[in-house]
Amino acid sequence: MTMMRLRREDPRVVGSFRLHRRLGAGGMGVVYLGSDRRGQRVALKVIRPDLAEDQEFRSRFAREVSAARRIRGGCTARLVAADLEADRPWFATQYVPGPSLHDKVNEEGPLSAAQTASIGAALAEGLLAVHDAGVVHRDLKPSNILLSPKGPRIIDFGIAWATGASTLTHVGTAVGSPGFLAPEQVRGAAVTPATDVFALGATLAYASTADSPFGQGSSEVMLYRVVHEEPQLMGVPDALAPLVHACLAKDPEDRPSTLQLSLRLKEIAAREAQGLSDGRPPAPRREPERPSGQRAAEYAEQRTLRRPGSTPPPRPQSPSRPAEANRPQAPRPGGARPSGARRTGGTSGAARTPRTGSRPGGRTGPGARRPADPRLLRQRLIVFVVVTLLVALGIAAAQGCQGPANSKGAVPPVPAVANVSGPSTG
Repeated sequence: MTMMRLRREDPRVVGSFRLHRRLGAGGMGVVYLGSDRRGQRVALKVIRPDLAEDQEFRSRFAREVSAARRIRGGCTARLVAADLEADRPWFATQYVPGPSLHDKVNEEGPLSAAQTASIGAALAEGLLAVHDAGVVHRDLKPSNILLSPKGPRIIDFGIAWATGASTLTHVGTAVGSPGFLAPEQVRGAAVTPATDVFALGATLAYASTADSPFGQGSSEVMLYRVVHEEPQLMGVPDALAPLVHACLAKDPEDRPSTLQLSLRLKEIAAREAQGLSDGRPPAPRREPERPSGQRAAEYAEQRTLRRPGSTPPPRPQSPSRPAEANRPQAPRPGGARPSGARRTGGTSGAARTPRTGSRPGGRTGPGARRPADPRLLRQRLIVFVVVTLLVALGIAAAQGCQGPANSKGAVPPVPAVANVSGPSTG
């Protein structure tokens, strides 16, 4: 609720309350923020001077204050004190912190179906307590509903009507706010609890659409639409539209009772809070997005390893990498990791625990022989063939060099060997 500084003409003390700020002004007077000696804060309304001189108004005001004292319930602002004999009559109610429904919708936009139904259920329950006390509010609208941390509160019973009191209004004179008045109020007929039900239906439509169900315009245009035209409920959620339409019936007898309205709104609020509506299944639960490719395999393996006694699933080959890269390679001396190998778990440099047991795809635990790499086998075969050829060529060359020496009378090879290895004979 917006607070303003006190003006020069505003009083500083009323009764036993000290005034601090202006909370607003209306047709009956000005509302102030005040506090008593104990520090209790109140919303104190002081009646306008011209109305204070009207004895008829004073009589009605006295009856309304008396009726407000009878209201019990947590959905209204409790009456704290009043002075009906002062030069300017005043009354103080419990101060309710929080914005009005009008301000919240105006600043943040329309409410959801669950929020609207929840607020409507609390308001209907509050109206039930008001009607049980024999009082009709007659001016229920978004600006007279405060959204406190403990729930919505109905305020401003300034033009409320009590059972047994005359209306004190002339026929054809509407008392209230255009767009939220019931047709019987516009005609000047008697008001009943159904009058507040109509206003609550218009308030719920406003909470859902940020506009009156009878549009905008001058007071005369708005009052004509209330009596003769159907409400515009485009934008009202499907879960609430039938109930709101029933509340806005032209004939008071066709509107639901306050108790029926309270029970129905509680049911809608509970269903909408669970993400359900009439005949609609609950919204599917979204699974967390899973990565693709190699990370998808790691993700599946991690989820499997969280379960006791489970074995990790096989990892699929990545289509973006050649088949040669995924083939097992022979271990290098010293335990070096083959080039192109990929770590699939833990952090770099961390100790690794060998895996045991068989795994899909033909892999086994430690100690099992891995299949040889064909490329390595080809390299070994080529080396073997080359070495064999070189050895054969060396032997053949050695034999070719020894053959001519024997034919020219050189020292025979066998005696030479004996002479070299044996002792000299002289």
